[in-house]
Amino acid sequence: MDSGQQRSEAAGGEAPVEPATRWAQLMGVTAALAVFGAAQGLSYPLFTILMQKQGMSPALIGLSAAMMPIGLILSAGFIPWAVRSLGARNLAVLCAVSGALCFLAVALLQNWVAWYVVRFLIGVVINPLYVLGEVWALALAPPARRGRVMGVFNAVMGAGYAVGPLGLAAVGTDGWPPFLVGISAFCLCAAVLAIVSRGLTGFESDDSAASGVAGFARLAPALLVAVLVSAAAQQSTYSLMPVFGTAYGMAEATLPALVTALSLGNIVLQIPLGLLAERFGGRPMMVSCALATATCALLLPVLIGTPPLWLVLVVMGGVGYGVYTMALVELGERFRGSMLVAGNAAFALMWGAGGIVGPPIAGTLMQTIGPLGLPAVIAGLSALLVAFVAFRSLQRTRS
Repeated sequence: MDSGQQRSEAAGGEAPVEPATRWAQLMGVTAALAVFGAAQGLSYPLFTILMQKQGMSPALIGLSAAMMPIGLILSAGFIPWAVRSLGARNLAVLCAVSGALCFLAVALLQNWVAWYVVRFLIGVVINPLYVLGEVWALALAPPARRGRVMGVFNAVMGAGYAVGPLGLAAVGTDGWPPFLVGISAFCLCAAVLAIVSRGLTGFESDDSAASGVAGFARLAPALLVAVLVSAAAQQSTYSLMPVFGTAYGMAEATLPALVTALSLGNIVLQIPLGLLAERFGGRPMMVSCALATATCALLLPVLIGTPPLWLVLVVMGGVGYGVYTMALVELGERFRGSMLVAGNAAFALMWGAGGIVGPPIAGTLMQTIGPLGLPAVIAGLSALLVAFVAFRSLQRTRS
């Protein structure tokens, strides 16, 4: 598909905003989503600890945790319709307030059966926040600086998630304090978005079938494969890296540091990767990140127990999530308006799917062939992405 055709298919509104106002809105959206990320980062360990206190088994706790990604997946296809019906600004504020109400419901109910439903609803209401946050960041970013803007956006989001558990450590898990932190964070997110998203329109205009998730999938399947691979690889690594370290005899006290190193790379490398995307383009950098992820994965069993392992983990965390960041950059380069919303909704759907299928596949292979199963799955997924991008490029060349 040539660039002119892409522009015509992706046409949609992007509100004319003065440069100073644009940057202020961009910073506001980023800050609001970072606060939201902190609330989410706090919720994961909080809910797990509360369920443990109620005597729930690990299997039931894991099933409860799966309710949120299921909510993400099932709600993704409805987001373009919701944006057209309510407007992007109204939908975002409504979802942030609903997130606060979900936290309140968990605090009031104190019933693990009801929490299954509430955690599913949390997945439903936070999905538009993810989607619209990325849509606004992409729309507000100057084209020449889109790479670094999305790098900063994802780095700040990652930092927000990292701050959440620290907040829980500060206030504890007993009584109302942790819930009040989460409720306050969602309310602050709603207030900031209500202010900074004023005038950001043009995402609601197209009500054609082509502006839906299925329509977007036909236009950009390689981007969706990239998101699926990034999610599956990232969540497999975060979930099973402690198991991998244990299999090689690493001390129990060291295992959390493996995940910390991955998270550090996720935070510090997104901005440099974004700058490289501005120079070389989103798709070439997406392939480069996939190749680097595969290389790092294959180095893990070679370097386990040595100092260079920590550098490899930092790089792996950065380039693994960098696949997603680069997909976002190309999304912003190719699409506008309602198609941008549809694309981000499709990204959310594929991210949820990757999180559901990746860890079970990697865990099963580790159980079958040993710890090498984890790097094998990550390298295999990355190779799949590179092959599919090459296939799509060949298709476009022939057409």
